[in-house]
Amino acid sequence: QVQLVESGGGLVQPGGSLRLSCAASGSIIVKIYVMAWYRQAPGKQRELVAAITSGGSTNYEDSVKGRFTISRDNANDTVYLQMNSLKPEDTAVYYCYADLTNQIARRQYWGQGTQVTVSS
Repeated sequence: QVQLVESGGGLVQPGGSLRLSCAASGSIIVKIYVMAWYRQAPGKQRELVAAITSGGSTNYEDSVKGRFTISRDNANDTVYLQMNSLKPEDTAVYYCYADLTNQIARRQYWGQGTQVTVSS
């Protein structure tokens, strides 16, 4: 079994920055195809924030373009989300996602979520 362990959430003032991390661990991971960050605000559906492929291609939700940067460390099966110029509307629970193959099968995994609150 694979676990995605997130860290880095918290409370920050508008205009501030946070860096989220997510490390995949557990069973032997053969290949991670896509790693991504989703978020879910109260009363709203979960939405994709940013994604990155094994080759480094990225895509972002329109509202975070120019403010957030996704990156990954393939050697350590870790993905990061650098969030700058944070706004109150960025407040949400942020979830890590990975589409990967271990020694058994290919499937998708989710982290437990980390709260990001942007407030003065």
